[in-house]
Amino acid sequence: MPHLASNLNNHFNERLSELGPSKIRAFDQKVSTIPGIIKLTIGEPDLNTPEHIKQAAVDDILANDSHYAPQSGKPELRQAVSSYLKRSLDLNYDPNSEICISVGATGALNDVFMSILNPGDKIIVPTPVWALYFQLIKVTGAIPVQVDTSKDGFILTPEHLQKVIDQQGPIKAIILTDPSNPTGRVYSKQQLLGLSQVIEKNNLISVSDEIYGELVYGNNKHHSLSQFIPDRNILISGLSKAYAMTGWRLGYIAGPQEVMKNIIKMNAFLVTSVTDNVQAAAIEALNNGHEDPIKARSIYEDRLEFMKTGLEKIGFEMSTPQGAFYIFAKIPDQFGNDDETFANELAKKARVGVTPGRYFGTGGQGYVRMSYASSKDNLKESLRRITNFVENLNN
Repeated sequence: MPHLASNLNNHFNERLSELGPSKIRAFDQKVSTIPGIIKLTIGEPDLNTPEHIKQAAVDDILANDSHYAPQSGKPELRQAVSSYLKRSLDLNYDPNSEICISVGATGALNDVFMSILNPGDKIIVPTPVWALYFQLIKVTGAIPVQVDTSKDGFILTPEHLQKVIDQQGPIKAIILTDPSNPTGRVYSKQQLLGLSQVIEKNNLISVSDEIYGELVYGNNKHHSLSQFIPDRNILISGLSKAYAMTGWRLGYIAGPQEVMKNIIKMNAFLVTSVTDNVQAAAIEALNNGHEDPIKARSIYEDRLEFMKTGLEKIGFEMSTPQGAFYIFAKIPDQFGNDDETFANELAKKARVGVTPGRYFGTGGQGYVRMSYASSKDNLKESLRRITNFVENLNN
């Protein structure tokens, strides 16, 4: 293959040249080379997509549904999303003008950021958080303003939000992940009400990433900023986590009509439309798969309790996870805040892969993220190996 002519080096998007690859993925690839390693690094459900959902996609293919779908998504799917949001959160969205189907929640984030952000705009990103936000925001030329929530149990308080707005000058937007990746924290109704009042008072646009909304445990309940400020919140979600459909790449966006006009336009520019049979599967999931997330939630809640109890027994500290499928744990004191060294040592000596907390932004140093979206057998063995590793440290 010929080398790229040197005089073409300045023909690329300068913003892309400033962005590195995902550190989470790079670390996962690195530890994957260790023989016998158990990886708790990636948020990938080990469950299979339910059979009735797969069959809906097969039936759609056999029915020769192979033509362009509407750019905002099939009407039946937009209606299914609208009905789901009404059923689960008592939200009212017009399926004809206020909902857009995208290629995964990541595609939805691209649609939203590229629709609302201009170069130089500031958007608040409470951290620790899924680090891809930073990259997607920077591609637009906007500025992610990281807000460390570690001192408040990984929950952004209204007081902290207002303080940041006062200090940072003009702020255009805020994005909130609820339930949280990586911490598993869930915002209460009262906490969201407080944040919504600050958002409205300061005339911000809010974006809520609710991809883990079906995976909330114990007596906790999932709420949405859209329940309090539907005229200024853009809700993003999808089927990847609750229905074990990560590879299907199906996400959706719901928001006020005025905003959605541009988001639907951007979605058309980026993807034209989402794959037909994937939409057929999503229609089946939302209309007839009400029990599927309940079954998944029960499995994950059992795993959470097992891992949390075992890790606390050997000295790990954490703000109690209430949703998603992650534990964000403080590393042993011997490592101070060097979570990267700890994760590398754990992978090399105990053959367990966990993700360094610093990869999730400010406030993540000194922590590691462990995904319990893995089989119970894997979790039992990984906990045994982590226990031996920590006991050897203590000795």
